[in-house]
Amino acid sequence: MEPIDTSLIDWSRAQFALTAMYHWVFVPLTLGLGLIMCLMETVYVRTGKEFWKTATQFWMKLFGINFAMGVATGIILEFEFGTNWSNYSWFVGDIFGAPLAVEGIVAFFLEATFIALMFFGWEKLGRKTHLLSTWMTVLGATFSAWWILVANSWMQYPVGMEFNPETVRSEMVNFAAVALSPVAVTKFLHTVTSSWVLGAVFVVGVSSWYLLRGRHTDFAHASIRVAAIFGLIASLLTVATGHQSGVDIARHQPMKLAAAEGLYEGGQGVGLVGLGILKPGIDWSNPSEDPFLWKLEIPCGLSILATNSPEGYVPGIKNILEGGYVGEDGLPELSAEKKMEMGGKAIEALAASQAGKNEQAVQTLRENFPYFGYGYLKSPAELVPPVVPTFYSFRVMVILGGYFIALFAGLLLVGKRIGRWKPVLVAVLLSIPLAYLASEAGWIVAEVGRQPWAIQGLLPNCAAVSKLSACSVQTTFWIFAALFTTLLLAELCIMIRAISDGPDKESA
Repeated sequence: MEPIDTSLIDWSRAQFALTAMYHWVFVPLTLGLGLIMCLMETVYVRTGKEFWKTATQFWMKLFGINFAMGVATGIILEFEFGTNWSNYSWFVGDIFGAPLAVEGIVAFFLEATFIALMFFGWEKLGRKTHLLSTWMTVLGATFSAWWILVANSWMQYPVGMEFNPETVRSEMVNFAAVALSPVAVTKFLHTVTSSWVLGAVFVVGVSSWYLLRGRHTDFAHASIRVAAIFGLIASLLTVATGHQSGVDIARHQPMKLAAAEGLYEGGQGVGLVGLGILKPGIDWSNPSEDPFLWKLEIPCGLSILATNSPEGYVPGIKNILEGGYVGEDGLPELSAEKKMEMGGKAIEALAASQAGKNEQAVQTLRENFPYFGYGYLKSPAELVPPVVPTFYSFRVMVILGGYFIALFAGLLLVGKRIGRWKPVLVAVLLSIPLAYLASEAGWIVAEVGRQPWAIQGLLPNCAAVSKLSACSVQTTFWIFAALFTTLLLAELCIMIRAISDGPDKESA
C-alpha cells in the first residue's frame, strides 16, 4: 500500500468517505427490506393468513434494527458538511441545504410518525390502518432518499442557480430545476432499485440459512419466492436505470466515464471493456504505453451505452484534456488549460469586484464563471480522477448485477427443490456480502469518479475544505472509525441473534 497522505484535503475526504460508506451499509437494506415487508403485509391483509403476519413481523424486526443504525450514521454525515467542508457550505449552502431541509422536515417526520404505529400498532390498529402505517414508513424512507440524492445529484450536475458576487454565494433561482433535474431522477431510480436488489438478496440469503439448518422451512420457501420475484424485477429495473445513468454521465461528466472505462483516447464506435487488467503505475494524464495488460471488449459497447448509437463519439481522458471535440451543445469543447485560464480570470474578477463596485469586473466574472472552479487547479493532470478504483469498481458493480439476475431467475426456476442442494444454499447465503460489495462499488464509481470536484466544474475539493489542522481531522477520523465499527459490529450481533431466534412457531 502507498503511504497515507496526511494533508488536510485527503484526510477530510477520507473522513467523509468513511462516514458515507458506513452509512451506506444500512441505507439500502432499509429501502429494500422495507418494501418486501410491505408486500408481505399486503398479502396478509388480503388473505387473512397469520402465516404472512408472522413473516412480516420477522422481517420488520430486522428492518427496525437496521433503521436505527442508519439514522445514527446519517446525522453525523450531515454535520461534516459544516465541520470539514465549511467553504463548500458557505459557497452553495443556500442550494444544497434546501433539499436536506425538506428531507429533515418532511420525510424524516413522516418516518418518525408512522414507524411508531407500525411497530406498536399491531394490536391497536385495524389491519388496513396498520398496513397503511407500514407503507407510509417505507414511503418516508424512500422520500428521504429522494431529497438526499437530489442534493448529491446537484453536486454532480449543478443547475437552477446563479452566483451572487456581493455575497460570494451561489443562490437558488429555480427549485424545480434542482429537485427534478434529469440526473437527480435517474440517480434516485438507480439507487433505489439497486437497494431493492440488496434487500431481496438479504432475504433469500437468510432464508437459505434456515433451509441449511432445516428450520422454518415453509417460512423460508415463501420468503425466497417473494424476494426472488421482487429481486428479479428490481434487477431488470436497475439495468435500465443504470443505462440511463451511463448516458447522463457521458453528457455531463465525460471524465468520470473515461476513468470508469480506462479510456485514454476516445473516438467513434468505442468498445466497452467487459473485463480487463490495468498496468500498474500508469500516468493517466499522459501514459507512455497501452495502459492495459489485457482486456476483453464488447465492440461499440461504450458508444451504445453513452450515446445510444454504435457510431457515437466518446471522448477519452486525452480528448477531454486537449479539447477540440464537439460537445453536447454542438460547439467545440475547450481544453483544460483554456478552462483554467478562464477560471483564473473569474477568480481575479471576483476579487476585484469585492474590492469595490466594479461593473467591468462583475461582467468578466459572469462571462468566465462557468469555469470558476478550474482557476483553483494547478495543472490539467488534476482533472483526472483515480482511474484504478473507478475502473475496477465499475466492473464489480456490473458483473455482480448480472449475477443477481441469474440468481433470482434460478431460484424461481428451481422453486422448493433448492432445499435439496446444500452447496447452492451456501452460495445464496454468501451472496449477501456480494450485494453489499456491489452497492458500495457503485458509490465508489459515483464519488471517486468525479474527483477532484466537490461541485462538478465549479468548486474543487481544495477550495471547499475547512481551515482546520490536519491533526484534528486525523483524530476525528479514527474516533469515527472506531465508533462506526462498533455500531456495525453491534448491528451484526443483534441481527444474527434475531435471525438465530427465527420467526414465531406458527411459521415453522
